[in-house]
Amino acid sequence: MHLDEMLEFNRKFVESKEYEAYTTDTYPNKKMVIFTCMESRLIELLQRSLNIQNGDVKMVKNAGAIIRKPFDSIMKSILVAIYNLKADEVVVIGHHDCGMSHVNVDALTDNMIERGIKQETIDTLKHSGIDFDDEFHGFNTVEESVEQSVEIIRNHPLLPQGIKVHGLVIDPGTGKVDVVTRED
Repeated sequence: MHLDEMLEFNRKFVESKEYEAYTTDTYPNKKMVIFTCMESRLIELLQRSLNIQNGDVKMVKNAGAIIRKPFDSIMKSILVAIYNLKADEVVVIGHHDCGMSHVNVDALTDNMIERGIKQETIDTLKHSGIDFDDEFHGFNTVEESVEQSVEIIRNHPLLPQGIKVHGLVIDPGTGKVDVVTRED
């Protein structure tokens, strides 16, 4: 089991005090919050390609780096980073070849059923007002998706004046970053 391997590694990590190399405080050194995708190819690549060290930024992630609703948990995390953790810049970073692009909601629902979710559960959720297309649809282009998330942040009624919000796209193969939109 992978968890057992991870826990054994952690025991040795703590025992040998390897954590000391990562000691920092709770406030981001670069006063920045990055919102990005949960993509496994970006775990180290994103930080290394942008020279981000431990303690430099607050990192918030979800599937696709998508914000659809102004008061979802991602936006709340961004606002907490700004108001309580001294961040004064927000960067949304999407990536090419994202699993959320062109999500087939019907195929996703079929996968849920194959993995043991009962059709009755799905029907009950749909009859209760949960729109699977709205909840799980992806996006056509990563640039459009990044722009949408940036606009929700920039136009948020609780975003204070002077907070700069930028949008980037990273190539998960090379680490090359392109600017989609930036505030100067």
